[in-house]
Amino acid sequence: MKPALPPVLPLFDSPEYILEGNTAVNAHITQLSLDNVTDAGLIIEHCSDWLHEQRQTENNYKAYRSELTTFLHWCFDVAVLSPIQVSRKDIARYIAYCENPPKELIGYFNVAQFKLDKEINERIPNEAWRPFVGKKLLGKPQPYQLSDNALKTKIAIVSSMYGYLISEEYTEKNPAQLWLKHSRFTVSKKFIKDEDDNNQSFTELQWSYVVSTVSELAVKEPAKHQRSLFLINLLYSCYLRISEISARAGYSPLMSQFRKNPHSGVWYFHVPFSKSGKARNIAISKSLLAGLKNYREYLGLTNLPTANDSHPIFVRHKAAGHGRDTGTLNANLGIRQLREEINTLINLAADKALKDGFDYDSQLMRKLTAHNIRHTGITHDINLNQRPLSHVQADAGHESIDTTSQYLHTSQAERDQSAQNKPLDHLKNES
Repeated sequence: MKPALPPVLPLFDSPEYILEGNTAVNAHITQLSLDNVTDAGLIIEHCSDWLHEQRQTENNYKAYRSELTTFLHWCFDVAVLSPIQVSRKDIARYIAYCENPPKELIGYFNVAQFKLDKEINERIPNEAWRPFVGKKLLGKPQPYQLSDNALKTKIAIVSSMYGYLISEEYTEKNPAQLWLKHSRFTVSKKFIKDEDDNNQSFTELQWSYVVSTVSELAVKEPAKHQRSLFLINLLYSCYLRISEISARAGYSPLMSQFRKNPHSGVWYFHVPFSKSGKARNIAISKSLLAGLKNYREYLGLTNLPTANDSHPIFVRHKAAGHGRDTGTLNANLGIRQLREEINTLINLAADKALKDGFDYDSQLMRKLTAHNIRHTGITHDINLNQRPLSHVQADAGHESIDTTSQYLHTSQAERDQSAQNKPLDHLKNES
């Protein structure tokens, strides 16, 4: 017999359980991803990571997870939208919903969002939990009211969530902040930093240390670092967001995403869903194709994948100990595992740079993450490989070429030289 569930599922458990995932929530999100909101699983993964960062402050954690659950319930179940599709007008619709929620979603006492079911020894959503909490007077429920302070807090938390998604380069807009800007409330602080504040790239020297370090590790410890080498190669060459190659509820990156154009013979990597909600194909370099062959050879696979190759791209080194992939060895890594592996590799490269006397570069490298590998690939392709901006824009999945243009770096000397050589009349000079 299945346990009773509340009308709206809580999505995020307590800090000590949040990274493990929950069977009931995973099933719900997977179904949502298949039916209505394609990136629901990825949104949950991002929000779980963000919440986990707040775990040291209990009150913040509780407030954030409650507001996130309410907002994502409205996005997924009511509006049937991904948060990245939400506009400023949609935020106004969300507020109207929160001011007058369905009666069945209002509770009148605080209960835990999850509880332990001793029969199955699993934590399950508490059937008594409700996303909205009303008040009683003399034992009688009062009409539900949302105070101005509660509303400001609600939208500020949603705005902070968008700030995190922007920092992860999953979206370029913050509709909650836009709503606050034009609302009756005075916003005393900027909730997010501009997306491009973190567009820092590895220098050529720093990146060379990363590549050489991982290449050496792949030779010395192939069982551990052949995967690392291909991971770094793929992120840099296709400037992928780490979320585009990590597993989540409803999505498992497979080798079949490497495909060959039957007409041109060119190989490309297929991203089925990016932050704009669109799929994109990224032509891959000869270097990456060679890396793919070497990686597959190490895995004991055929030289190149076929259209129905269902082998995960980044498999675990050992079976998962908890979560939805418990006991499974041949499973993809999630965002957190990939991010941790990359951070470890960057620090090892920084150690090597420090040993060679590059103290300052070593310090800078330790501040960079997987996110900066994407920026490095874009920056190098534009400024070193001289790829056209429009080509890089398409491969990067930028909605606007203005975003891509921000990676264009020119020195004063280059600008001076190009200015000296420009004619007044191009046709006259040709005659």
